[in-house]
Amino acid sequence: ESTQRLPAISFQVPATMSFAGEPVPLSIPDVHERLDKELQINSYLHSNTIFLMKRANRWLPQMQKILEEHGIPEDFKYLPLIESNLLNVTSYKDAVGYWQILKTSGRELGLEITNEVDERYDPLKATEAACKYIKRSYKKFGSWTMVAASYNRGMGGVERALENQKESSYYDLYLNDETSRYVFRILAIKEIAENPLRYGFRIDPSHLYQQESLRYIEVEETIKDLIAFAKAQGINYKLLKRHNPWLREERLTVRK
Repeated sequence: ESTQRLPAISFQVPATMSFAGEPVPLSIPDVHERLDKELQINSYLHSNTIFLMKRANRWLPQMQKILEEHGIPEDFKYLPLIESNLLNVTSYKDAVGYWQILKTSGRELGLEITNEVDERYDPLKATEAACKYIKRSYKKFGSWTMVAASYNRGMGGVERALENQKESSYYDLYLNDETSRYVFRILAIKEIAENPLRYGFRIDPSHLYQQESLRYIEVEETIKDLIAFAKAQGINYKLLKRHNPWLREERLTVRK
């Protein structure tokens, strides 16, 4: 009995691409093939890529606004898409949140991280922290592409590779597999997100996730029971946690 199968097709690599205004040298064979690989992989991660674009509709406009305020190119909004799929996940290295920030780095970048509060789980405060890192890295490297690579490997690791191999461009470096793929993963998701139909994604606009309206409350006194607090506000604990994932315990101590 024969079965019909949807065709698996290969996608044309764009003739030109850039990251943060810096051209990608697609005339270099390995550069072309590395982008080709990530485009193909993400085009066939159907469910993952669909949900990524649904979440992106909610979060990217908010993140882009913060990037603009810091003078950072908008292409950096694609970093958390590949870092975390826009989910508050924890990596095997204990990097946390949409921007996958380590505890030591988070504190250094101005985030509050305690047993009760972890602002790495706040997507917008984490974006602010990431902006601080991005600006420091750009001051060191003077290349947005190198900045993106350093977000994965660290400034020290990228600097050592540049010095050791006597190169100045990300695309000319021999790197560990994760960092070697990193910028190409960003480029691939950028290309698919900006041209979904080209890669077979037909997402009804009404299916995209929207930003939800919120009510903000200034807390000046310690809250011993956040579950009771949520009920007193006319909501439940699940909803409180949905919009305040940075709350890590069922209480909140206000230090004066």
